[in-house]
Amino acid sequence: MQQLNFPAYSFRFKNSENKVSIFDEIRKKFVVLTPEEWVRQHVVRYLLEEKKYSKSYINVEKMISINGLTKRYDIVVFNPDGSIFVLIECKAPEVNITQNVFDQIARYNMVLNANYLMVTNGLNHYFCQMDFEKEQYNFLRDLPEFNR
Repeated sequence: MQQLNFPAYSFRFKNSENKVSIFDEIRKKFVVLTPEEWVRQHVVRYLLEEKKYSKSYINVEKMISINGLTKRYDIVVFNPDGSIFVLIECKAPEVNITQNVFDQIARYNMVLNANYLMVTNGLNHYFCQMDFEKEQYNFLRDLPEFNR
C-alpha cells in the first residue's frame, strides 16, 4: 500500500481468498484492505496514538439517514455526553479533496452536529472547527486535544 502522510504504524494483516484484510481495532475485526480503508486505519491510529483519544469514544463506519437516504460516515469521536466531538471523512489517496468532499461532510454534519471536522485522503489533511452561528467552518492546523 501507498505511503501516507502519517507516522509509521504497525498493523495486523491477513490473507484470505486472495484478498488482504487489515485488523480494525475499533470494529474488532478484519476488513478488506482497500485504499480508503488504508487511510481510515491510519486515521484511527492517529487518533489513538498521537491525539490520545479514547478508543471507547471512537466509532467507525456507521449508518446515518440524511434526507431519507442511508449514508455511512467514516469515523466519529463522541464526547462523554454522547454528542459528537469530531466527524472524519476519509478518501482514497488518489481522490482529490475538492469542494464536493467538503459538501459531503457538511451534509453529514447537518445531522450529526460535530464540533470539529477532518477531511483526509491520507496525503492531505484538513481540520475545521464549526461555527454554527455563522454557518461556516474555520480551518485549523490540527485537531484539538480531547476533553474527557
